[in-house]
Amino acid sequence: MSDNTYTPPSVWKWESGNGGKFANINRPIAGPTHDKVLPVGKHPLQLYSLATPNGVKVTVMLEELLEKGVASAEYDAYLIQIGEGDQFSSGFVEVNPNSKIPALMDHSTNPPQRVFESGAILLYLAEKFDEFLPSDPAKRTECLSWLFWQMGSAPMLGGGFGHFYAYAPEKYQYPIDRYTMEVKRQLDVLDRHLAENRFMVGDEYTIADMAIHPWYGALVKNRVYEAAEFLEAHTYKNVLRWTEEIDERPAVKRGRMVNRSFGEPHEQLHERHDASDFALRTQDKLADSE
Repeated sequence: MSDNTYTPPSVWKWESGNGGKFANINRPIAGPTHDKVLPVGKHPLQLYSLATPNGVKVTVMLEELLEKGVASAEYDAYLIQIGEGDQFSSGFVEVNPNSKIPALMDHSTNPPQRVFESGAILLYLAEKFDEFLPSDPAKRTECLSWLFWQMGSAPMLGGGFGHFYAYAPEKYQYPIDRYTMEVKRQLDVLDRHLAENRFMVGDEYTIADMAIHPWYGALVKNRVYEAAEFLEAHTYKNVLRWTEEIDERPAVKRGRMVNRSFGEPHEQLHERHDASDFALRTQDKLADSE
């Protein structure tokens, strides 16, 4: 045990300048910090998000619905810059009291329906449009089991491994070892399952794949945390095979661009209001028009 072992006080006190990449937006209380009304576009579905793994789940789902010809799945997507605290606006908190992206408003219902938590949004859209959720009871149950597996496992990957490996102001072996062991166990769970299944539910592409791929697919392809070598991602051959197949889906390529505010300019579509935006309103195109 090191000499600087932390001894918790009797009562924890918040120190706002506690370091780390997200120290400026982390706080121990809920509610809005400022008044701001969210914009509302022309479509019934209004998405407020950022292209993190959780955000990508929903934009991929919406693009997959449109790819299948579900015209009523057209949507407006507005960028929420979490580093700037957009998620704490009064308008956003009305849609998601937990102040996390993504958040969805469905104005096709009366009154409009809010939906928050990425897994809940996937399930809501799947049931609303009767797509990407198996009708067979056994397969549906398998799909939902994997969907909720992802929702329960990702905090260990993102808030645990990702934070201590990539974002913490100081590196400590114990939490990195602890969360690395768990993430590698999760990857092994996936790899063993995908050794016998093309997708998470046999040969059927579902919301379970849409939930898991933005996290674990990105991890093994070194798109998050730059940890592929550290985790020996190349050894999870079935996860890689599954990831590469899903990566090639046109809707997935589009969905990864929506509300993206980082990376190459041609991959960034800050707002999405129409299918033509992918050709006309990416950041490189907007820069050229100025």
